This record gives sequence, structure tokens and C-alpha cells, in this order.
Amino acid sequence: MKCVIETRKLNKYYGKGTDHEVHALKNIDLKIKEGSFVSIMGPSGSGKTTLLDVIGCLLRPSSGDLWIDGENTNNKTDKELAKIRGKKIGFVFQQYNLIPGFSALENVEIALRINGKNKKQAREKARAVLNLLGLEKRIYHRPAQLSGGEQQRVAIARALANDPKIILADEPTGNLDTKTGEMITRLLRKINKEKNYTIVIVTHDPRIGKHADNIINIIDGKISKEGFYET
Repeated sequence: MKCVIETRKLNKYYGKGTDHEVHALKNIDLKIKEGSFVSIMGPSGSGKTTLLDVIGCLLRPSSGDLWIDGENTNNKTDKELAKIRGKKIGFVFQQYNLIPGFSALENVEIALRINGKNKKQAREKARAVLNLLGLEKRIYHRPAQLSGGEQQRVAIARALANDPKIILADEPTGNLDTKTGEMITRLLRKINKEKNYTIVIVTHDPRIGKHADNIINIIDGKISKEGFYET
């Protein structure tokens, strides 16, 4: 099984060369296989979100190499990185990041329109993905009219809309109660198994770990231990 995410000697500094320099990621060597469900865990400030942002091509590493689906991202322009994000990576955030004035359907459609789908194609695909996630009766509701769990499902639908190989989720259950958080985690795992998406979740929640194929523990910007868990 091929790796869809690989890093070698990856480093990320903030404020390098200043009195406030922070070495956020330290020589990260990482391989994530296609179709795997991975949890990145560690204390606050350990570098989890920075690693996810670098993997997602939202931040450039200070040094080292990053491959996404076999493609080295090091010398890519901002436009080329945006193309990789748009075609190969879907994002799910703790805060949902939905547009308040848009319906659930429109929030998913916009991701498709940005990536070149016409209005008819975008509407059909957005409706299909929302139906897949059990939101067929809520597609015309705006975020304020939806529960937290429903908003997160809309955010997941948006991430899935362009059929990416990789889903990156940053604390996707952080704003949800325990029961709803478990439902969202199980939903992501179901999508992972049925669609073979590679899913990487940053979380503080150890309960998510029981669903993972692999847990990557980060402390002070370093991978401290990798544990493999049968699912």
C-alpha cells in the first residue's frame, strides 16, 4: 500500500533568528499509508496543529521534505499548492467554518464551484454528499438553524465534495458533547472504510484513538512514540 503523506526531516520555525524563535516541528519523519485512519495526539503547544497545517499545504516547512500523493511540494508555487489542496485534500475544523448566510447546500456548493464545477454540477454533487451524511431534510437550513453535530456534518460534506484522497481534521469533536463527538468520530471512520479516504485527525480526545489504525504522539515538536492499534 502506497504512502499518500510522507515527511523527511521536517522542521518548522516561527520567528527564526529572533529573540522569540520557536522550533515548532523538529525533524519529523512520517509516513501515512493510503486509506489509513490516523490520530495525532499530544499536549497543547506540542506542534499537532502546525504539523497538520504543513501536511495540508497551508504552511510551508522551514526545512525538510513533504510529499503528498507522491508529489514533492517543496518547490511548488502558492498557486500550485492551492491546486493540490483543492484536488487532493479536504479540511474539517473544530469551528466548522460555515458561511452563516448560506444554507447547508450552498456551503457545500461553494467548495465545488471554487474547484471549477458549474452551478448544476455543484448542486447535484452537494445534494448527494449531504444525503450521504443523513442531512437530506436539512439542506436548506442555515448554520444557526442546525445543531453542532449537524453543522459538523455539513463541514464534513464540504470536505468530501471534491473527492479528495486525504481528509485532515483539526479537533473535529472539540465543540461537541460526548455523544455527538462519538457520532462524528464513527462517521469519519465509516467514510474512511467505505470510501478509502486517508483521514488524519488532530485531537486531545483519547477516545478517538480507539478508532485509529495508528496514533502518532507529539511532544515538544517531536514524534515521541508511534503505537499501532488493530481496529
